[in-house]
Amino acid sequence: MSAMRFEREIRLDAVVPPELAGSRLDVAAAELFPDYSRARLQKWIRSGELVVDGQASKPTLKVWGGESLQLAAVAHAEGEVYPQDIPLDVLHADEDLLVLNKPVGLVVHPAAGNPDGTLQNALLHFDPDLAAIPRAGIVHRLDKDTSGVMVVARSLRAHASLVRQLQSRRMSRVYRAVACGAVVSGGTVDAPIGRHPRDRKRMAVVGSGKPAVSHFRVVQRFGGVTNVEVSLESGRTHQIRVHMAHIGHPLVGDPIYGRQRCARAELSAEQYEAIRAFPRQALHAFRLKLAHPDGERSVNFTAPIPQDLAELLSCLEACKEAESGEES
Repeated sequence: MSAMRFEREIRLDAVVPPELAGSRLDVAAAELFPDYSRARLQKWIRSGELVVDGQASKPTLKVWGGESLQLAAVAHAEGEVYPQDIPLDVLHADEDLLVLNKPVGLVVHPAAGNPDGTLQNALLHFDPDLAAIPRAGIVHRLDKDTSGVMVVARSLRAHASLVRQLQSRRMSRVYRAVACGAVVSGGTVDAPIGRHPRDRKRMAVVGSGKPAVSHFRVVQRFGGVTNVEVSLESGRTHQIRVHMAHIGHPLVGDPIYGRQRCARAELSAEQYEAIRAFPRQALHAFRLKLAHPDGERSVNFTAPIPQDLAELLSCLEACKEAESGEES
């Protein structure tokens, strides 16, 4: 098994228009070559693959209009990630996007403790051309034991577009979760998230963290637990898990942030056993809405609730109905 080796030559020219006068070179280049991210263009400027009037320069150079930009670069695979034949649940595919339903247990990209067997390895086997896209087109992630919809860029144009949408918070992401406790109503959690001050493997709400905003609403109550829908403005590591625990409603089955267990007194014996046996955080990326890179038309994708979570919800509902019948 060998790492993917992929190279593609890129040659483009553009003239800086008057309306960009006074801009930095990297800013102007991002406007003139929108298929590529500003970070990638900065690398090409520093390496001399993107020049101004035939001369190498710096990203901070001011342009005043009329300058000729020449891009002669090679897009190539980044890092040593190997293709592996791992099944993918493809919800949608076109020349720019690949939309997947990520299963529980699949790590998104290689890291310490997970050198292979990841979504990135699977993507390189599914489409070898993804070797030319940063991280095989992965622009956002889901935790290993969180299921649901993910979008992957299949072109540099799409990669730049998706990154911009994430940065500007124009990509809508909606999750379904089961939280401990009786969530009274919907609301918003606006609390910064950063590394836990004592446990570096955990995240926490800390004053020095990055801004993070989550909106939640109640879908259905089951006494001592609540089915909620959560939408994100930001996308911090473990954001929903941290925010729900922060307001006193950790997710069912969360091994890191769910130490505050669901109150047994508020649950039937069957409900309590179903919750206790649930092997992961009860969290699923349900819906993803974005602007398609081919013309910024709005597209919407959903991933069905996975079997384990559907069975948990079914059990909670059946027990609730049984209790209601006994009371009547």
